[in-house]
Amino acid sequence: MLKELEATLPTASLRSDELASELKKFTEFGSATLVTETCSSDGRAVVPTFVNEFWTSGQRDAHRLHEVSYRACFKPQLPRFFIERLTRPGDVVYDPFMGRGTTLLEAALLGRIPYGNDINPLSLLLIKPRLQPAHLELIAARLKEIPFDRDAETREDLLVFYHPETLRQICALRAYLLERAAAGTHDAVDEWIRMVAINRLTGHSAGFFSVYTLPPNQAVSIKAQEKINRDRNQTPAPKNLAAIILKKTRSLLSDEVNELFMPRQNRLVNAPASETTAIPEDSVSLVVTSPPFLDVVDYAGDNWLRCWFAGIDPKEVKLTVPKKLENWQAEMTKVFAELHRVLIPSGHVAFEVGEVRGGKIKLEETVITAGSDAGLVPDLVLINQQEFTKTANCWGVDNNSKGTNSNRIVLFRKP
Repeated sequence: MLKELEATLPTASLRSDELASELKKFTEFGSATLVTETCSSDGRAVVPTFVNEFWTSGQRDAHRLHEVSYRACFKPQLPRFFIERLTRPGDVVYDPFMGRGTTLLEAALLGRIPYGNDINPLSLLLIKPRLQPAHLELIAARLKEIPFDRDAETREDLLVFYHPETLRQICALRAYLLERAAAGTHDAVDEWIRMVAINRLTGHSAGFFSVYTLPPNQAVSIKAQEKINRDRNQTPAPKNLAAIILKKTRSLLSDEVNELFMPRQNRLVNAPASETTAIPEDSVSLVVTSPPFLDVVDYAGDNWLRCWFAGIDPKEVKLTVPKKLENWQAEMTKVFAELHRVLIPSGHVAFEVGEVRGGKIKLEETVITAGSDAGLVPDLVLINQQEFTKTANCWGVDNNSKGTNSNRIVLFRKP
């Protein structure tokens, strides 16, 4: 199996200086790289910086298993760029803020061993089934067995999103899944169905359980949805949950899933990113991650409906979202200290942040200081600039005007 992997996957593993040389010459998308410098926030370090379009912004230029929405997630091309260049098949690739699991899934598809952590248990529900997908035939058979017509505890306030018959099906499915999980009888098929259902709860097309609303990574409040319904003069139509889940499943599994590229060896942790004792010391070759950007994203608010369906109390999830930059830096320094512990010597951290608050704060400057204080060496900064479509367009926010408009990655090395 290892020989087959080595014959089909990239085997080069660059050092940071070799990567810097490649970035200088990079012209794959027609532009020359701008070479500049970034100074750390404390003024102690000046780091070479490379600005270009280093990967495509195409929405469909990735494996379909990635098509599970989560707020503020980066595109699969970002982790792939670093995984292909800085690791070999069989190396461990880790994300301490894994979100929907983009880094882990790319690592698995490339024959690496995926490790992941997130303090939000919802993240584990989204990535675990996609690392070992259940077979379509088993999923179809299970959907026929689930008692969608059973009586279950319901929430009348959710009728703002759903037709009464649809809501009855949702509550029945929720009760079925929670009971199976509590009894320890749930399996990979149940986990897959739960993952797809979480992703189909609300959205902006007929392929979701709900009436028209915001995209699936942002569940609006009851009051906000009432306004949307009034403004659009809409009422929820009945939906067939089993049919929607099966259709989405077929889409997610429509790209080839070669079990050779989905190793059963993985490690998923639910803990603060600075306290991941379940990740062994000196075990990780590469970290690719993106932390919360101060308080830019309301993860708890965006996922309130998903948490309800999954039986998660969002008040119990202690997310790292400090508003003040100095507090954020202190938290990230703790995270970097933990990454230093789990990295192998000469291992790398690709730490992605964005410009926030109208571009007035360049978090990469603070990141360089935090990582350096934890004993890591900042080798370079890569800034990926490109045209892309983002969720903020729903509110009329154009690209390169507000929000996060570029990927800004600080690459560290453990000496």
